[in-house]
Amino acid sequence: MVKENDFVAIFHSIHRVLKAEKILKHEKVDFLLIPVPRQLTSDCGLALRFSPEAKDELLAVLADENLSPVELHQRKEGAYLTVEPD
Repeated sequence: MVKENDFVAIFHSIHRVLKAEKILKHEKVDFLLIPVPRQLTSDCGLALRFSPEAKDELLAVLADENLSPVELHQRKEGAYLTVEPD
């Protein structure tokens, strides 16, 4: 379940999301690997969920590895809003 204000990062492929998971675990970034919420679509089927507090660090680590997500959404008032990474 995605909590209010949490972010969901979606990737192009299962390979990329699993690579991101491995790197983020190694860097000890706080996140959770989840199924893509039904309201969102993805061929991959898996996504990363993380809190607003972890956003900057998580996106920076992924950018350094050339693994930025293709979509980033934030849960607000029960809906998913598409957001641009800062």
